[in-house]
Parts: sequence; C-alpha cells; structure tokens
Amino acid sequence: MEPRRKVAGEIAQIIGGQLQGQVADQVKRRYAAWNDPRAKLDRRYRRSSRVLAFWLIVLALLTAVGTLALLNVIGPGIGVAAALGFAGTSVLAVRTNMKMRGIDAARRELAIAPVHEPLPARSSAARQPMERLEDAEDTLRELLRQLDSAALTSVPTDSVEQARATGSEASSALRAVSRQLQAVERARDTAPPLQRAPLVEGVRRLRTQLDEGVDGYCGLVAAAGRVLAESTASNPRQVLGDATDHLAGLASALRELSR
Repeated sequence: MEPRRKVAGEIAQIIGGQLQGQVADQVKRRYAAWNDPRAKLDRRYRRSSRVLAFWLIVLALLTAVGTLALLNVIGPGIGVAAALGFAGTSVLAVRTNMKMRGIDAARRELAIAPVHEPLPARSSAARQPMERLEDAEDTLRELLRQLDSAALTSVPTDSVEQARATGSEASSALRAVSRQLQAVERARDTAPPLQRAPLVEGVRRLRTQLDEGVDGYCGLVAAAGRVLAESTASNPRQVLGDATDHLAGLASALRELSR
C-alpha cells in the first residue's frame, strides 16, 4: 500500500502545482484587466453617469415642487426651499457633467494610443516572441510616423498607410496564434502523461509559426528603417511595398492556420 500512497501523493502534488499555476495566470490576467487605464476610466465614467442621473431626478422633483408653489398649491416657504435646492443641485449636475466630459476626453486619447495585451506568463513558449513583437510594434510606429512627415521624406502617404494597416493586421494575427499556443499549453499541462505527445507537438508547431510571423513583422520594420535612412534613394515605395506585401501574405496564412 505504501508505494501506491507515494505515487498518489506525487500525482496530487503535480496536479496541485498545475492548478496553482493556472489560477495564478487567471488572477494575473484579471488583475491586469482591472487595472487597465481604459477600464479605470470606464468605471469612473459609469459612476459619474449614475451620479448625474441622480441629480437630474432631484432637479425634476424640485421643479415639480416649485411649480406647485407657483400655483399656490403648497406654501411659499417650501417653494423658496425648492428654489434654493434647485440652484445647488444644478451646480452639482453641471460639475458632474463637466467631469464626465473630461473622462470622455481622456478615454478618446487612450483610444488613439496603442493597446498592449498582457504578455504571456514567463513559463509560456509564447512569451519571448510576444516580447519581440511589442518592441517591433513600438519601433514600426515611430518609423512610420517619421516616414509620414512630408518635411522628412518623400515616401508616398498611401505606402505608409498600407504598411501601417498591414502591421496592425499582422499583430492581431500573431496575438491570435499566441492565445492558441497558451491554450494548448494549458491543455498539455492538465492532460494525462500518455496523452501529452500531440499537445507537445502542437506547442512546438505554434511556436514555430509565431517565430516566423514575428520575423516577418521585423522584416517590415527593417524595410521601413532602410527607407527612412535612404529616403532620398531611388524608389522607396518599392522597398516598403515589397516588405508590406510579404507581411500581408504571412498574416493571411497565420489567420487561415488559426482557423
């Protein structure tokens, strides 16, 4: 019985460790989502909206009381109190409305800024490619911003816009593959040992796709850098266009594979 108990204890420890890892990842993702600046602004906006709705209801009630006072249905003292309350509540309603406008403006500014998903766990095979992708995204964004400046380069605007759109599509496709890889990793970690081989192979294949996709994205970054460095050279449109077309084809292939 002792060997059986020992084996059962080891299995329980392994399963417990795996569950703890999964729970920790879920907690980290939820914590990151809760503390996201956009989520914070959304919560503030909803709270302010509820407060404004409350003030509007109070204003409507005070207006009704004031109307009754004007019609001599109720005493003038109550009408005066209603008028004072109306004035104070109006100030609070205006301040709340101004606060909501400020929050909404901040939300619009954040909407323009790039959104970065939380990086995969350090133990995930998707972590390193996603770190490379984030760095490449920041670099490409700055390169295209400069290429789009008529004062700096003579690169056609349509070429820059096409490169920007293709880069965004490729990033989305790569993040979809990253999410797939992480899901397969969780399945691999919870599967019985004898059933893990196909999942291990799936992780390896998805990691290869991620590496190839990020390499393609970095190729577009390199092309944009060359065009910026030699913006007065011959035919910058072709250099940037070739890299854009290559990345577009790679992103399309990744989307098909993810389906």
